[in-house]
Amino acid sequence: METLAAIEARAARRKGGRKALEALLPQPRPPAELRRLGSDEILEEMCRAVFRSGFVWQIVAHKWPGMREALHAFDPVACAYLSDEAVEALLSDGRVIRHLRKLLSVRDNAALLLSLEQEHGSAAAWLADWPESDLVGLLLALKKRGSRLGGRTGQFFLRAIGKDTFCLTRDVVGALVQQGVIDREPASQRALREVQAAFNQWRAESGRPLCQISRILACSIDG
Repeated sequence: METLAAIEARAARRKGGRKALEALLPQPRPPAELRRLGSDEILEEMCRAVFRSGFVWQIVAHKWPGMREALHAFDPVACAYLSDEAVEALLSDGRVIRHLRKLLSVRDNAALLLSLEQEHGSAAAWLADWPESDLVGLLLALKKRGSRLGGRTGQFFLRAIGKDTFCLTRDVVGALVQQGVIDREPASQRALREVQAAFNQWRAESGRPLCQISRILACSIDG
């Protein structure tokens, strides 16, 4: 496995220099800022990630104002207590993306946020306080406790709210294979832990957040 400095140098050459590469790198929210997120904001980004999965993102963006209106601006209490009849009625509502299982996930994930509020004071606190050195643990918790938040959906959700995370896109997975960290897209917990260990090593040696390491890896290989 190469040092991140070596990988970064290659990525910079591919992107036209270090300055050009730096301009592509995301910035995570500071934990204190993340803790101030409202549960409605968190639920909205959960739902956006769920509905984007397998859909054309531009269609989701076009429908989103109607989704916000039909789903009570993603108020967790209102969404958690949607009746079965109310969810079924949404299937004939032209404002929403009419996908039953994804609409049901809105209710389930709203209920998760209410549970986290009782357990930790707020969902935002739970997310902000989870250590990045065990990001895989957070992703597994989202998959287990949430609805349709496994895999890249959970990663894209965390990226959207500003939680420091890697995103295992095709290019990132390709770079990890090139580095000998994994030999295919990680599907098992063991493989995900190997990915975490590699990111932790690169983070320790560089001081960069996971999201920047992830982007550097993606930029280091030919697409």
